[in-house]
Amino acid sequence: MRQPANQTMSFFKASLLATALALGGAPLMSAQAQLPDFVQTVKDVSPSVVNISTTQKRPKMAQGMPPGGVPQFPEGHPFNELFKHFYEGQPGGGMPNQRPAQSLGSGFIIDASGVILTNAHVVKDAESILVRLQDKRELPAKILGLDERSDVAVLKVEASGLPVAKLGNSDQVEVGEWVLAIGSPFGLDFTATQGIVSALARNLPDDTYVPFIQTDAAVNPGNSGGPLFNTKGEVIGINSQIYSRSGGYMGLSFAIPINTATQVADQLRTGGKVVRGWLGVMIQPIDADLAKSFGMDRPRGALVAQVQPDSPAAKAGIKSGDVILKFNGQQIDSTAQLPAKVAATAVGSKAELVILRDGKEKSLDVTIEKLKDDSASAGPTATEPGEGSLGLSVQPLDAAQLKALEVKHGLVVRSVAEGAAGRAGVRVGDVLMELGGVKLESVSDLKNAASKLKPGQPVALRLIRDGSPLFIALKVE
Repeated sequence: MRQPANQTMSFFKASLLATALALGGAPLMSAQAQLPDFVQTVKDVSPSVVNISTTQKRPKMAQGMPPGGVPQFPEGHPFNELFKHFYEGQPGGGMPNQRPAQSLGSGFIIDASGVILTNAHVVKDAESILVRLQDKRELPAKILGLDERSDVAVLKVEASGLPVAKLGNSDQVEVGEWVLAIGSPFGLDFTATQGIVSALARNLPDDTYVPFIQTDAAVNPGNSGGPLFNTKGEVIGINSQIYSRSGGYMGLSFAIPINTATQVADQLRTGGKVVRGWLGVMIQPIDADLAKSFGMDRPRGALVAQVQPDSPAAKAGIKSGDVILKFNGQQIDSTAQLPAKVAATAVGSKAELVILRDGKEKSLDVTIEKLKDDSASAGPTATEPGEGSLGLSVQPLDAAQLKALEVKHGLVVRSVAEGAAGRAGVRVGDVLMELGGVKLESVSDLKNAASKLKPGQPVALRLIRDGSPLFIALKVE
């Protein structure tokens, strides 16, 4: 005899409940209850987030792109078909012939008087900057200061009583904690995404002075400069870069720690530029085999590969082969930590280094000097995917290297990541002389030459390898 439908359903639910309890359902429900609820956090913090649009001196987009700055996508990308249909019916077919918005990004308010933090690459070379608040007000902004090394910029709009983002302490961030990102991916204002902190103190190939926070929060073009919040609604980072082969989100997002950003912002607001400390060493990571060869119990510290002549390190007696274990009492667990700590140290102050030499620890005092402008690595590959990303970290040759190679200029390759240079066969230690006929005398020369590369078109790269000149055909995708 068949039971009534309602009785059958009740029996079915009761069976499911019994099975869930037998399999440990209560602990599962308890774990689910601990997942973060960002609803109230988004309501509290989103008023301090802004959308930033700029008109560039040198447009990055093709003529005819729509207002809102939707970027060009690779051939075959599904978004191409989407926007093709969206703009059907326009005069002449395709997309309307209007002046494009060359750059879109995000930012957040740090002072009620209208001071805003964002990425340097969002506003660099901008002729005009427009900030849109959550209440739909649009205000022109000016740049108070911009620092390409850290990719931090400070803007100012004429307003008062604006909602301010609460800043946290990025030194207290832990791997595994939940985070919230708010920004304008692809021009979609005030989009919220969530994830966890995946890793800390990431040292990306093109960035020496930023120990990035890595997350898996979805970040896309347009999120640049936007805040990364913790569950308390505190800003712990500025979303700056992504690792991507497609130009979009692939699970690897990188944020500038807010402590690093505020140190830079304070100097920009007071002096308009950033002064960094300089030690004068080239360092490399220590793997298990190297650690064993140095008599260490595990890989840690920063291995000094080279000491620059007449540098603070040379004056303090640091030698090639030393392992820097501590800087001013702070443990150095990876090479990524040392440059940022040195850069944040006041010029002229003394710092104590603990090094490992010949199997014994030794303390040295060093007087930090000012970092010269040309000792920076090549600029960052920004969240907005751009042409000319080489995947290189370089440094100008010093006087001794110039004399040894008998050249007047050149950039020595410090690291090679995935990118056009690596695919072409560029190696660490190569000295880059010319790119496309342009002499490479400074890092800015390489940036400018790389920015002019056309996708798919080979260009000659002249370099010196092991003392011998060599040409390589380099092509960006």
